[in-house]
Amino acid sequence: DGDEPFHIRTYVLQCDGADPLTGRWSVLGQLQTPWDSFTLDSTSFVHRGVRYLCWAQQEPGIATNSNLYLAPLASPTTLAAPPARLTVPTLAWEVQGFKVAEGPAVLLRNDHVFITYSASATDARYCMGMLSARADADLMDPASWTKSPDPVFRTSVAHHVYGPGHNSFT
Repeated sequence: DGDEPFHIRTYVLQCDGADPLTGRWSVLGQLQTPWDSFTLDSTSFVHRGVRYLCWAQQEPGIATNSNLYLAPLASPTTLAAPPARLTVPTLAWEVQGFKVAEGPAVLLRNDHVFITYSASATDARYCMGMLSARADADLMDPASWTKSPDPVFRTSVAHHVYGPGHNSFT
C-alpha cells in the first residue's frame, strides 16, 4: 500500500527440493508475533538443540523505529514462547536520524553467542552494534546479554568507509 510504506511484515518461504536453485518455492505464511507492526530482518539459528529466531520489530508503546527480539520457534511461522526484547536503541550512536536496531546476524564462537545488528539511519551514520551472551546462559533472559557501548563498525572517513551497517557473516 503506497499510503503505508512501512507496513512491512515478515513472511516465510519454503522450498520443495533439496537444491534451492532448482526447487520450487512457495509462501508458507506470515511470521506470527505478538504485535501486528513493522517487522523485518529475521535470522534463524540453532543453539543447544533449540531453533531460535531473532528479528527487528516496532513494538507498540516504545518510541523507536525497531528493537531486536528473540524467541524459540515452534514452527517456521510460530513462536514457541513470548519473545524476549534483547535491545532497544538508546545509545547516541544507535539513534542518529532514526532509533533503529535491525539486521541481526548471529555468530556462535568461543563459548559465546554474538548478535551484531545495524543502528541509526541508513546513510553514513549507519553502523553496527553487538550483543553478547555466554553460551551456557539463558538466551531468553535479556539480563544475559551485554550490549557493546560503542559500535563495532562505523563510518571511517580516513579509510573511505561510509555507513557499514546492514550485515551478515558467511
